[in-house]
Amino acid sequence: MRNVGSGNGAHSSLVVTASQRVIFDPAGTFGHPALPERNDVIFGITDPALAAYRSYHARSTFYMVGQTLDLPPALAERTLNVVMNYGAVAKANCTRATSAVLQTLPEIGQFRRTWFPDNLEEQFARVPGVVTREYRENDSDDLRIAREGLATTALPN
Repeated sequence: MRNVGSGNGAHSSLVVTASQRVIFDPAGTFGHPALPERNDVIFGITDPALAAYRSYHARSTFYMVGQTLDLPPALAERTLNVVMNYGAVAKANCTRATSAVLQTLPEIGQFRRTWFPDNLEEQFARVPGVVTREYRENDSDDLRIAREGLATTALPN
């Protein structure tokens, strides 16, 4: 996530697609009744669930930057194991945790551990094959409204 006004980073997370697709949302606030969560790992991530995650974060004052990289199956599975075993993350430590996970993947690059989402975004953008896309919406900045709407949203398979 980035702040629309300042451009500063605001949150970091990882979507991992291996034997299952999960979101590692360290210290995140996203949740849905149909998506089990354990230690900041959200399970059951279908395409509609991923779209709901993006929409939850993109609003009038923040936009989401999505960066994708296809990994070989064995490396994707190892990444899944790393995030599933990372443990719950304290508030304000999302990028520290995300960058720590990426440090375990020297096959794709050398990552420095950082507190700053925009710094990690820049590091990841330098990895060959990374595709970057912005997601913007202009709905309310009130996360309470977003949570209420999300809780009543059906997420088909």
